[in-house]
Amino acid sequence: MSLSRLFSLPAALSAGRREMALGTLGVAVGLGCTEWIGYLALGGQVPWFIIPMGASAVLLFCVPASPLAQPWPSLAGNLVSALIGVGCYRWLGETGAAVALAGCLAVGAMFVLRCLHPPGGAVALTAVLGGPLVHELGYGFALMPVLANTLAMLVVAFLFNNLVGRRYPHLAPTRAQPHDTADPLPSKRVGFRAEDLDAALASFGEVLDVDRDDLEEIMVRAQMNARRRTWGALRCADIMSRDVVSVGPQAPVGEAWSLLAHHRIKALPVVEEGGRLVGIVSVPDFFIDRHNPEPQPVPRMSTARVVAEIMSARVRSARPGQSLADLVGAFSDGGLHHLPVADEDGRLVGMITQSDVVAALFAGERTT
Repeated sequence: MSLSRLFSLPAALSAGRREMALGTLGVAVGLGCTEWIGYLALGGQVPWFIIPMGASAVLLFCVPASPLAQPWPSLAGNLVSALIGVGCYRWLGETGAAVALAGCLAVGAMFVLRCLHPPGGAVALTAVLGGPLVHELGYGFALMPVLANTLAMLVVAFLFNNLVGRRYPHLAPTRAQPHDTADPLPSKRVGFRAEDLDAALASFGEVLDVDRDDLEEIMVRAQMNARRRTWGALRCADIMSRDVVSVGPQAPVGEAWSLLAHHRIKALPVVEEGGRLVGIVSVPDFFIDRHNPEPQPVPRMSTARVVAEIMSARVRSARPGQSLADLVGAFSDGGLHHLPVADEDGRLVGMITQSDVVAALFAGERTT
């Protein structure tokens, strides 16, 4: 490897300006609040604040999605490292051997306890090299100020990150199986599988600072972007039905049922006068009691009189110019069977069903 390549600048961070600004501001807020809370909690006792909190702040506020920045690694990593550092000092004194052993044992313990937190190594060294004020605290150093500082930092990180729209603690989004069965979601039945991802991660043979579930989500999104390139020319307006059978909110329930039966369809968009979409009614709605939504042993027709009493007012819709690729997830993992298409004014202009999507994607595959 050439020296020019070795010392070349790395690729630009994927974080946008907003994330950079939030990370910078978060570090200031986190350190300031943690120092203030520690000062109040410990009554100005010295030391009430430890230097490794600066490294923890970088993780918690700049890369809060990192597995190394989550509450368990932060709390347990700092705490166990402090205890190990104090033990090494008491055994070997303020020596180079104590420093090396403290760092070694702290990292080893964090690996075993699944709480790897880089600032923990600095905490262990602080326990050895912190001077008389730290040494006098003994194992109490792990509680005050290490535990106090870490808890305060975590509280501030939780409040700050969630207030600015980040998930912290960072939990990968879960996509529920719409049919409540043990089968994997449709998107997980083809392409790469969980075991493929696990095997790929294991092949590196080293710790990667990325959550496994996040990496899976990245790969799913990458696949979706690839599909957009393949099917990007297909828009909702290209495949939707335009002669849409609809019903008004004040129409009798029997009229809606007759329309479904006559046209052999499973859902009716509900539109007001002027064509504005206000809801959707599907076959199950005719058998669900809105006042008692629990499944009945024997399905019975609803006693409602007009469509407005049984329709779903929260209706998801698409736009005519929207890419078909945007809808694949809704029709597969989302469990949708039909999707109204409305213009910018909310007026119904079309309807898309699973059959439309399957036919369009099959035709797209043949052309490519």
